[in-house]
Amino acid sequence: MTGEQLFLFGLLGTVFVFLIWGRFRYDLVAFSALLIAVAAGHIEADTAFAGFGHPAVVIIALVLVVSRGLVNSGAVELISPYVVRPERGAPMHIAVMSVVGGLLSAIINNVAALALLMPLDIDAATKAKRAVALTLMPLSFATILGGMLTLIGTPPNIVVSQYRAQALGEPFSMFDFTPVGLAVAATGIAYVSLIGWRLLPNRERKRLAAPAEEGGSFVAEARVKDGSKSIGLQVNELYAAASDNDVFILGVIRRGKRLPGYGRNHTLAKSDFLVLEGDPKSIEAFMGAADLDFSGSEKHDLGLASPTLTLVEAIVPDGSRIAGRSASDLRLQYRHGITLLGVSRSGKRFRDRIRRLTVMPGDVLLLLGPQERMQEITSWLGVWPLAGGQTQFLQRSKATMAIAGFAAAILASVLGLVSLDIALGMCVVAYALLGLVGGREIYESIEWKVIVLLGSLIPIGVALEASGGTELIARLIVDATAGFPAWVVLAVLMIVTMTLSDFLNNVATALIAAPIGVGVATALDVNPDPFLMGVAVAASCAFLTPIGHKNNTIVMGPGGYRFGDYWRMGLLLEIIVIVVAVPAILLVWPL
Repeated sequence: MTGEQLFLFGLLGTVFVFLIWGRFRYDLVAFSALLIAVAAGHIEADTAFAGFGHPAVVIIALVLVVSRGLVNSGAVELISPYVVRPERGAPMHIAVMSVVGGLLSAIINNVAALALLMPLDIDAATKAKRAVALTLMPLSFATILGGMLTLIGTPPNIVVSQYRAQALGEPFSMFDFTPVGLAVAATGIAYVSLIGWRLLPNRERKRLAAPAEEGGSFVAEARVKDGSKSIGLQVNELYAAASDNDVFILGVIRRGKRLPGYGRNHTLAKSDFLVLEGDPKSIEAFMGAADLDFSGSEKHDLGLASPTLTLVEAIVPDGSRIAGRSASDLRLQYRHGITLLGVSRSGKRFRDRIRRLTVMPGDVLLLLGPQERMQEITSWLGVWPLAGGQTQFLQRSKATMAIAGFAAAILASVLGLVSLDIALGMCVVAYALLGLVGGREIYESIEWKVIVLLGSLIPIGVALEASGGTELIARLIVDATAGFPAWVVLAVLMIVTMTLSDFLNNVATALIAAPIGVGVATALDVNPDPFLMGVAVAASCAFLTPIGHKNNTIVMGPGGYRFGDYWRMGLLLEIIVIVVAVPAILLVWPL
């Protein structure tokens, strides 16, 4: 082993330790490692930042923007009436949601697919009086599996494809991943639908979806009818009855105008309207207790009737501006006029001293503020609205154009008219011209931490490969499996890659494992494509921990999961992936 190899192995080992530790941001760790390698003379200064212009980096960024445009158009919302049916049993519900989640993940980024479907899943669990923990983890796993179906479904596929272009002269195409990905995804979805969800701890079966986790809350106007016993009462005198029925009184409307604030000290009079928030049954029960009438024969849909205030439930993803901070730290009320009313964490809603509570990734926030500012504030915070926040701003009239634009971009790439990065770039420009994504939103939709991680590690990976380091690791794997058939070597490579992905970022795993896969194939004098495909599959399959994939982190809070819950369903799934993927890869991509 040369001195250069020792240095680069030591540097990458240190990076892996810091990534697993999680004490520092992974983009900062990777960027620092890049600068250290440059200072040590192992990476030329004029090529230090070449990774940020790598096609894989550009494609990942553009996919995230296109996903945002599709979401904003309401194109994905078209499926919601077919997936949420409370009368379905858990296995059938999980199967339907998993299939839909898997297919969506193949079209848009799998994180975006989960963000779209999670509110529907929580809503279905609430209506069916089923523990939401039984279905959220299967949905997360299904979206991860579905991402393997296409080139743009998950970042590891993009990384591996672009490395193939570098090493073999041509990248994988959009649907080269589909045969193997479909076999793995179909088997995995069947497992989580029939068996996997039953392996979750018994304690989860007893916990129904908490009110803060609901995706189907309604807001209605209730009229103070003639002769009502509420006439002459102050609004705050109804708080006890509202609390008993899980309803929140948001304000008062008098003579067609919304009174300031919540109206807690206003005395109710005939023909006043109370603005209520809750599920439909709770609202009806409270109206009976308070002797109120509906303002019309139909209940109001999601979203506040008054334009002055909007209530939004929003999930906090990893990397959000508010993650690790409190509302007081950000001065939400003073600077932005937004009130943090509650936080849901593992089924618990915090009501007291909420603004001083440190918010964690996976928490569900209950935000109250002016309707015209909520989209700006949720984007600024980096949180994802669960209930009314997303539906209020969808541009459904542009859904057809959004789908057509995306399909045209994919078709142009598949036919070889333009490269994928150029095609997606044209799609982003079209979405911007259509108003589906604004200039600010384009930048906000990109996961910059992932971009910095990828752009920083690519030059290090190139340096390691140039030094012969990846070839050295490949030879160690070949020597350790000497005498065994090539499929065993492939399985070992996938197991090692999958284990790394459970604890590291999947992009970092793919960057390191792809050159090793080609090195193993070269040492065995076989086709490198099976090994590259094996790396792509294994790097995407992180099912043992909540930190291996962002989707697992997102569902941890709303599902009430603990760190150790993931391996219960995930361990057998990873074994199934290996068992299914190895023969599928060798069938589609012969040695």
